[in-house]
Amino acid sequence: MSSPMRIYRLMNLLSLDVVAGAVVCALFFARVFEVSIRPFGLIALALTVWIIYTADHLRDAKKLTGQASTERHRFHQVHYRKLIILTTIALCLDVIAILFIKQQVLEWGVALSLVVFAYLLVQGSLKFLKELFIAILYTCGILLLSLPVSNLKFDPPYYLLVIQFFIAALANLLMFSWFDREFDRQDKRHSFVTKTGEVTTRRVVWFLLLLLLALTLIQSLTATLLIPSLIVGCMGLMLLMIFVYRESLANRDYYRLLGDAVFLVPVIYLLLK
Repeated sequence: MSSPMRIYRLMNLLSLDVVAGAVVCALFFARVFEVSIRPFGLIALALTVWIIYTADHLRDAKKLTGQASTERHRFHQVHYRKLIILTTIALCLDVIAILFIKQQVLEWGVALSLVVFAYLLVQGSLKFLKELFIAILYTCGILLLSLPVSNLKFDPPYYLLVIQFFIAALANLLMFSWFDREFDRQDKRHSFVTKTGEVTTRRVVWFLLLLLLALTLIQSLTATLLIPSLIVGCMGLMLLMIFVYRESLANRDYYRLLGDAVFLVPVIYLLLK
């Protein structure tokens, strides 16, 4: 593996590519909704996303009695104490950054936190909905920095764009669960695919990706948000290609690298405007 690939692989293991994707998507929607985001807002988003993903991986690594089946969880097992310290530092910095974000964003953020807390209380009996909840949380977190402070009148194309993005996030998470199904079974982790089966999951992924492409076609006919909708449609097309060639990617773990990189695609829109 080349040096650039090793560096990117390390970023992937640390979920830093997920953080970068979240920041890019937040800036993307801010541009679409015609609002400016304070730097502290982006810092808070980046830290929050990293804390959530890292804490989740550390929790899974802690539960395992033996060596983890996946490289990601083995990495968190080996560097458990260091990552605990980094997560604690990140949490402190996140609290400081949150103090400087816009009031409307803070209020919506508190409401979203309450929803997260409520889910955590009942997640034991709703483990098969994990991917759905994370997709909702991810989409709301991305929109949190721009939607509450936008002065735009939201016509149907704006709502469809949000739905497109949510479908892309959900399809991506379900694909990850599908690829990791054997590892999840070995490590006794729960996901949509371990609860509903491979066939059902595969059908749901196909349905979501085709629905996303159909919505992109509908959006192109209205031309109100043509470029943004095409950007999200390209994300869906990339996910579709990853899933079509899933057998050749599964043994190399490239699907996770490519799947997380999909959320960097909206940077094209930022460079165009």
